Amino acid sequence: MSKYLQKKAERFVWYAKNVYICGMEEYNIKTRVVGVDISVERTTYAIVDVRGNIIAEDNFSTLDYPDVNNYVSALSEKIIALVESNGGYETIRSIGISAPSASNTSGCIENAANLSWKGVVPLAAMLRDRLGLAVGLANDAHISALGEHVFGSAHGMTDFIIVHIGNGLGSCFFSNAKEHKGFTGSAGEFGHTCIVPDGRPCGCGKKGCLESYVASRGIVTTAKELLAKSDKPSLMRDIEKLTPKAITECCEKGDEIAIETYRITGRYLGLGLANYASLINPEAIILTGGVSHAGHWLLDPAYVEFENYVFPNMRGKVKILLSTLDDRERDTLGASALAWEVPEYSLFK
Repeated sequence: MSKYLQKKAERFVWYAKNVYICGMEEYNIKTRVVGVDISVERTTYAIVDVRGNIIAEDNFSTLDYPDVNNYVSALSEKIIALVESNGGYETIRSIGISAPSASNTSGCIENAANLSWKGVVPLAAMLRDRLGLAVGLANDAHISALGEHVFGSAHGMTDFIIVHIGNGLGSCFFSNAKEHKGFTGSAGEFGHTCIVPDGRPCGCGKKGCLESYVASRGIVTTAKELLAKSDKPSLMRDIEKLTPKAITECCEKGDEIAIETYRITGRYLGLGLANYASLINPEAIILTGGVSHAGHWLLDPAYVEFENYVFPNMRGKVKILLSTLDDRERDTLGASALAWEVPEYSLFK
């Protein structure tokens, strides 16, 4: 018998022995959920209690599993191992998952531009079948928004936008304290709005998407283009593998080409945000993700461009903020908040 089937059998035995039955009602109070944050490079999963305390946490490389079936099997085994060593499987109510290009409506990852799993992947159903628990799945930007709304900078706000800038560029907005998901659950694809007609190719298959200028690869591309056009000395010329973080470090040392890289990036971002805000009229725009750590090198030019192009009645009234939460902690907590919203389900009832 496989470890997975053995664990499943053990859980059936536990339920047979321990669930208290009164008439036709079962009373098994579950006080924990599992939050899972899937990024291009790493998957983080954690047990979270009703107060938002992270009881236990672990992670593994997403890149180690290019086949999604093997990935789901590995994630299932790892979740079971973590919960069994931290209070037991019977305490877990449900699972919440954050993933790029995920739809909360369909429970699928749909044509993710930056993941190795192509096409439509019914991840929520796959994990539910293996774990026997309710599973909620949502876009990583939507999860970031939920995490910020419950635990972070957007706490108490009713109308705000979350923009996540990392390997991709995603967003989510709340209106009247409710998340807008759209007809098919794909609302907020800010990164795939066109900023340069017939511009750089994007992973989604289009050209000129904002993501291809503002997300990680786009920033590196801009830096390389500037280096190729100029004979100026630059610390970036000696870096074997350029990253947004490395470019930020060069900015801190006064590198003119690195500073210009973020000036150009910030202008694209500011213009995109101005268009977004003009439609939504938010109280604040909160930036999350690794690229946002570039700080004022990115934000200063973005804010100037934003004020130049936002609808005049909104000038000076929209706050542009950096998230104060750790990226992975926020997204894990956001995924756990999603898990509490999912209708409870169990194969063992």
